[in-house]
Amino acid sequence: MTIYLKLLNESIRMAWNALVVNKLRTILSLLGITIGILAIISVFTIVDSMERNIRDNVQSLGDNTVYVQKWPWATGTDYAWWKYWQRPHPSLHEFREIQHRSLTAEAVVFQVSGSRTVERGSNTVENVSVVAVTHDYDRIKSFNIAAGRYFTLLESNSGKNVCILGMAVAQGLFGKENPVGGTVKAYGRKLDVIGVFDVEGESIFGNSVDNQLLLPVNFAKQVINLNGSNSGPMIMVRGRPGVGTEQLMDELRGIMRSLRRLQPLAEDNFALNEVSILSKSLDSLFVMLNVTGSIIGGFSILVGGFGIANIMFVSVKERTHLIGIEKSLGAKNWFILLEFLTEAVFLSLMGGIAGLTVVWLLTVMASEVFDVQLYLTAANMVKGITISVVIGLVAGIVPAYMASRLSPVEAIRAS
Repeated sequence: MTIYLKLLNESIRMAWNALVVNKLRTILSLLGITIGILAIISVFTIVDSMERNIRDNVQSLGDNTVYVQKWPWATGTDYAWWKYWQRPHPSLHEFREIQHRSLTAEAVVFQVSGSRTVERGSNTVENVSVVAVTHDYDRIKSFNIAAGRYFTLLESNSGKNVCILGMAVAQGLFGKENPVGGTVKAYGRKLDVIGVFDVEGESIFGNSVDNQLLLPVNFAKQVINLNGSNSGPMIMVRGRPGVGTEQLMDELRGIMRSLRRLQPLAEDNFALNEVSILSKSLDSLFVMLNVTGSIIGGFSILVGGFGIANIMFVSVKERTHLIGIEKSLGAKNWFILLEFLTEAVFLSLMGGIAGLTVVWLLTVMASEVFDVQLYLTAANMVKGITISVVIGLVAGIVPAYMASRLSPVEAIRAS
């Protein structure tokens, strides 16, 4: 076993010497494989980062939570919108009935939303997402309050003119001042600020609290049409611990059909949406993106492989005389084969590491400059290294085999 390790070490040393002697050729070969690894791992990194960010946003919608809405969440191209547009919106009355009748619900919330300009003196913030909710909203939606507090039950039930601001809205209106205890103006009404949400970041579903103003529904109904299409009314229901989503949906379907007096064979005129609907759609989407990314990156890595194969053929040609001397001194065919294969793999591996380094630098720059969260995962790093080794083996096998099969006498005679 020791002799094999010594031979492997000798092979690696000779491969390194060959690469160092031919610096320009080595750099050109490295450039090809570096670009290839950069292309394919960049695609994987972007797709994985998109998937991670989107799935995090999906999970923020609430686990084991069902949304009673007018429109079902789209899951394909055959979206029958003409069947849904005449449906009634969920109402505050239906929210109260679900809250009263449901045995599987832990929390039930009625929500409406809109967009408004919010003012404080001469400072204004436009297109603020105004969200009005019933009291148990904090039991369904996950968020952190950086300053102040959430609504009390008395404030929610009495419809007191209080609000919680997103961090972006608070900074736009108050600057560096503490917003808690101050007042803002929306819908022509003064609102007392009792809290400020912690920074949450952008959300692809537009449900980030950063640009939000949260109100109690019982206050909002004075200034917002709770049944209007523009307010997007919906009921959010979170199941009790141990209650599955399917069980919760079955109970909600029965309650809603009863409230809307639907005949046994009549179709539902409401939608019960849940996170798994989006998750299943995302599974197929990201499989397709990964396949597409693999094809695109595959062509790039193929170019790098051809570059290494070409360099290895040149290397065999230049070292034919040396190969003859090695074989005349007793070097076996497998040693010559291992020597050139090691050189090809080592060259490809160096290019792969360089490509991964560039990808890492780009992810850091993108995260800092563009505020985009990109993640170079350990799995993608392993993929990059593995691809580099495989490309080196594939690109080097033919030149290495040709070198190992050379006749010692003819190789020595070669000039």
